[in-house]
Amino acid sequence: MINFNKASFLKSTTTLKDAPKGRKKEILIVGRSNAGKSSLINALTGRKNLAYTSSKPGHTRLLNYYDIDDQFYLVDAPGYGYAKGGIDLDKLFYTMMDAYLEDNLYLKAALLLMDGRREFNESDDEMIEYFSSHKIPFVIILTKADKLNQKEKSSAMKYMKDCEIPIEDYLFVSVNDERLLNKVKAKIEALLK
Repeated sequence: MINFNKASFLKSTTTLKDAPKGRKKEILIVGRSNAGKSSLINALTGRKNLAYTSSKPGHTRLLNYYDIDDQFYLVDAPGYGYAKGGIDLDKLFYTMMDAYLEDNLYLKAALLLMDGRREFNESDDEMIEYFSSHKIPFVIILTKADKLNQKEKSSAMKYMKDCEIPIEDYLFVSVNDERLLNKVKAKIEALLK
């Protein structure tokens, strides 16, 4: 059993070749800007400030490596679907992610975070298509479940059905609900096997 509370930040990189030495299995966390990636990392590890949460979307522009219980790396990717001041962060994102994902033998799976309250868009579709076409196992984490009304939850479930995502490959999660967080932990442990 993995002790998620035994977690530490290792380093930030822009390329796979700068990954931490002594490589381990990796679980990638990716999602649109403000999907709640940092909040989820902090909730899973029981640490308020392990991952930096920003009120400004598009803050993370590097791959951030977290060592979890000396068993695997949780890798936080930059958010997609955001541009600021004429800088196309999406272009930077896809260039970095292509380099990271290409022939990464340590990557076991990805957690694709989506804010369940938002409309899903073309960027979300592209990420699902990318993981599917490259045969990278992934689970969709629908965040902020405690803030969803029934209409939003039904809409999210319809989107999953339309994308042919099996019910066991998506989870509604709230960082305030330990029971739901434990489901994510169990899913991560299963993906690492």
